[in-house]
Amino acid sequence: MNAILQKGLDVAISADEKKEVITKFRAHEKDTGSPEVQIALMTGRISNLTRHFSSFKKDHNSRRGLLKLVGKRRRLLDYLKKKDTKRYLTVIDKLKLRK
Repeated sequence: MNAILQKGLDVAISADEKKEVITKFRAHEKDTGSPEVQIALMTGRISNLTRHFSSFKKDHNSRRGLLKLVGKRRRLLDYLKKKDTKRYLTVIDKLKLRK
């Protein structure tokens, strides 16, 4: 059982990865909550969950969480697009979210 838990349930982002993402996408020194940072952190969680589902196809509770996370990221992207198109284009380019 522990081998299964260790194998597939690493869907959370580690503290080091989180700090790295924040430093890459922040607007200023103390920025941790800007839309860019939030979108980047959500993208990391979404990619980890996507990998998780390759091993655990029947984990429907986590799949629901993934869908909610994708919707939340979509709303943040829409907000950023409406407020500042240049920042929006920069974020989707850095994260490679679009074509």
